[in-house]
Amino acid sequence: MATVRPFRALRPRPEIAPRIAAVPYDVVNRDEAAQLAAGNPLSFLHVSRAEIDLPPETNPYADAVYEKAVANFQVLRPSMIEEAEPSLYFYRLRMGAHQQTGLAGCYSVDEYARDVVKKHEKTRREKEDDRTRHIIDLRAQTGPVFLTYRASAAVDAVAARVCAGMPLYDFTAPDGVGHAVWRCDAAASAELVAAVGALPCLYIADGHHRAASAARAHEQFQGAAAGPPQEHAWFLAVAFPDNQTQILPYNRVVKDLNGRTPDEFLAAVRTRFTVSAGRPQPARKGACSMFLAGQWHDIALLPPGAPAGADPIASLDVSLLQDGVLAPLLGILDPRTDKRIDFVGGIRGAGELERAVQGGAAAVAFSMHPVTVAELMAIADAGAIMPPKSTWFEPKLRDGLLSHLI
Repeated sequence: MATVRPFRALRPRPEIAPRIAAVPYDVVNRDEAAQLAAGNPLSFLHVSRAEIDLPPETNPYADAVYEKAVANFQVLRPSMIEEAEPSLYFYRLRMGAHQQTGLAGCYSVDEYARDVVKKHEKTRREKEDDRTRHIIDLRAQTGPVFLTYRASAAVDAVAARVCAGMPLYDFTAPDGVGHAVWRCDAAASAELVAAVGALPCLYIADGHHRAASAARAHEQFQGAAAGPPQEHAWFLAVAFPDNQTQILPYNRVVKDLNGRTPDEFLAAVRTRFTVSAGRPQPARKGACSMFLAGQWHDIALLPPGAPAGADPIASLDVSLLQDGVLAPLLGILDPRTDKRIDFVGGIRGAGELERAVQGGAAAVAFSMHPVTVAELMAIADAGAIMPPKSTWFEPKLRDGLLSHLI
């Protein structure tokens, strides 16, 4: 069974919360982070991406970056509130017509290790090293992991009651995404602990590196006998029900056609799949849209109505594209390491794919149908790993609104 624990959050004063809240550290590069934080000394990017306050040539993993992060965190602390009592929170995201409400709290590192909190991605050691040191040096987890779970009527009932009250925060960020947070009282928190305790498991949707880093930081704190175990044995996360969680596609662009002309490449694809005049987004699972030489084409990776295969990974559209086009025709055998392929989150839209091809940065682009939450859960339940860059979750949580002090 899963576990959630109330915690004493460090959070911004309400009047400055919109200025502190920042996009996750790993969805922007250094230059984008610097641009977003420009003119705003309160932006949490000064903590999560402290290299923006150092010379551009600074190695992002240099000691000076972590020292600057600690210093910037201390500068922000007077502008923040440390709760006197442990609480759970509801965090609601709004993007256009879509809305999702998650339960923010501390989740068990031990359950992460025992796969009660299930994974579907591999992590990279250097990214783990970075966030592990960030947690240890700050003595805080400042960016929540994004979890999902099979929807619970008991959690939904408490959410409806709590979110009918006055939120701590309710603002719209510059990107148009709305963020609202409510604090649960002791009675509601107790109900939620029991409701989550009835869930057989949780799933990491986004934030595998954050979760892995929290687990490694826990091991190091234990080894050094530093900090109370009840804090570093837990990681900060927001858990959303599966029927509210939204996944966008993760699209592909390839720099060249592996020695073929556009006409030759199109002909080669036609020998493997049914290809027709297409649109920027595929209409169904089992199809993808290809932008080549200024035109969109629909590729039927599976015939309409064809049943999904027994292997949950092989039947993913990204796997069908990899096995049917990227590897045999474009020579991309390992998309994790091949420098000729790049990945574009669905939030950027089909226009980004067209610009990449028409601007010469890529020779061909593939617009994918999004993976479903059910597919993600099936793969995690099987103990398997998704292909790289299979899911893009939107809207995204903001760093800095809720931090867990260790």
